[in-house]
Amino acid sequence: MCGLIGTYQSEDSRISPERVKLSLKRIKHRGPDDEGVVTVPFTGGIYHAGHTRLSIIDLSSLGKQPMISGDGRYLLSFNGEIYNYKELKQDLRQVGYSFQSDTDTEVLLNAWSHWGSECLMKLTGMFAFTVFDKENATLTCVRDPFGIKPFFYHLTDTSYSYSSEIPALLSFVDYKPKMNLQKAYDFLVYEEHDKDRETFFDGIKRLMPGEIMSVRLDNDIISTEIEKWWTPSFQERGSISFSDAADELRERFLQNIKLHLRSDVPLGAALSGGIDSSAIVCGMRHLEPEMPIHTFSYISNDASVDEEKWIDIVNDYTGAISKKCVIKSDELTRDIDTLIKLQGEPFSTTSIYAQFRVFQLAKENGITVTLDGQGADEMLAGYDGYPALKVESLFNSRNYSDLTTFMKEWPNSDQRDSKIVYRALFKSFLTDGMRKKIRRKKHLSKELDWIKKSWFQERGVTTNGDSILTDSSNRTRLVMEKLSSELTVDKIPRLLRYEDRNSMYWSVESRVPFLTRELVEFLLSLPEEYLISNRGVTKCIFREAMRDIVPDGILNRKDKIGFDTPGKQLLIGLQPNLEERLTPLKSIPFIPWKKTKNLVEETVMGKRPFSWDVWRILCYSGWVKAFDLEVN
Repeated sequence: MCGLIGTYQSEDSRISPERVKLSLKRIKHRGPDDEGVVTVPFTGGIYHAGHTRLSIIDLSSLGKQPMISGDGRYLLSFNGEIYNYKELKQDLRQVGYSFQSDTDTEVLLNAWSHWGSECLMKLTGMFAFTVFDKENATLTCVRDPFGIKPFFYHLTDTSYSYSSEIPALLSFVDYKPKMNLQKAYDFLVYEEHDKDRETFFDGIKRLMPGEIMSVRLDNDIISTEIEKWWTPSFQERGSISFSDAADELRERFLQNIKLHLRSDVPLGAALSGGIDSSAIVCGMRHLEPEMPIHTFSYISNDASVDEEKWIDIVNDYTGAISKKCVIKSDELTRDIDTLIKLQGEPFSTTSIYAQFRVFQLAKENGITVTLDGQGADEMLAGYDGYPALKVESLFNSRNYSDLTTFMKEWPNSDQRDSKIVYRALFKSFLTDGMRKKIRRKKHLSKELDWIKKSWFQERGVTTNGDSILTDSSNRTRLVMEKLSSELTVDKIPRLLRYEDRNSMYWSVESRVPFLTRELVEFLLSLPEEYLISNRGVTKCIFREAMRDIVPDGILNRKDKIGFDTPGKQLLIGLQPNLEERLTPLKSIPFIPWKKTKNLVEETVMGKRPFSWDVWRILCYSGWVKAFDLEVN
């Protein structure tokens, strides 16, 4: 687990070694154990590759990066983990490759040397890496299927720069950073972010999940080509019984846990008390009966969202060594500026502060690697269960018997709105054109008096919601289509961004064993009723797969809350310095200062109902201050 930086500059736009060092320094927290820089001059320009290392596999100096292949052709900079590196290493040895280290980095380098980009489908892991081919003057940049590890880049006609985090990339930019106006509007009005190539910084982009970028460096003008090397399919394939599918899921999940336990440093797990994180901890105990298990949990001081009872059940069941943290409003006040800056881009709720503190707790207790349940809800249709999409799928499939059963059974559980299934049934009768008109009308009606919509419109910014709307293509597997989108576009990319920055700030590697290509492909190929039963049970197949591994009390839960931090109470601590925190907005022409100031102050003081609009305003203001942003 590491940090990457790199830049190619043509002869007439060279970057000084000092700027390369500054860029590397800005991601030192990602890899405090070692660092390296390799400079490659060639016809027309010069390429610098830098790397900071958090040592996880083979802690010796043999894992130093950037790493050069045995024949001297390839230069690799790698951030992440290849969990099946031992198996790949054996395959490569059989075709003649030798190894100087026990690192997964050397395995990846030789895999690329042997198979080229075809090696990507052989990898089980999380990764963002670059391979510079000296022979062809080509830089290849790759990101894992779900974007677990980050990759940002900046491109001009004569330069190409990249990094694991935006602050490091800014070291190579020759102008003061400017706001991306479309991203500003989508975030402040619709809470949207991290779902496409554009970032909040104008001119800085991200490589998307499952993408590979080729950068040709020996032309007068740099050329790039981006392709998808993996896209999830949600088509139902073959026929498999529920029982056999549950058995296969159990085997696949435990194999994932086994691979993710490979580490040469102490590891633990983040435990929230829900089915997913509990399954990880219980799976660890099932596979390793004698291994010490350390768990780290956030405990809410709000009884209505407290998960401690469930956390204790799992810890007692597995004999885990438990550490917990409780958050107070003055602690958020103390850390909020740090949180905003380390995230690099704005975020929509304070819930990620709980995660930040969990990783801090792991660091303080000597744990370098944690396992986390991220992605399970988006793979298994958890939390609200997507009942509206389930209704539409059944209706469009003309499966009226199961539809009747589902609509009858769905409301028979706490915290479920019975109206949602009837609204969905009505929606099933609408044409695509009618649906689009309704969605657009909904977004057009979103008027906020603290943002100048007309200002954006005058500058060509899309304000009718079209920038965030998507259409469905498969009307009979709407749940699976939605899960596919959430895993790679709508939801998981933003959650993984939070997790990566929060964990790496503390130099902790967070692993997400649910998010492997093989497991996702298997789950998305199953009948929808295996995930959401026709009796309204969510994560149905996973509950069955985990019987006798996870306590029944956990598996039978239907009320999982997640990292739910009480936003209103936490923001109270910001009250004394609200005006100072909002001051950066004075220079922003699309936010009316007085109206916005009054809205925030009155909301925090309880004179208005609480709204997450207030947090987005405060977060955006803090981000503008942290990076000294200008408006285009």
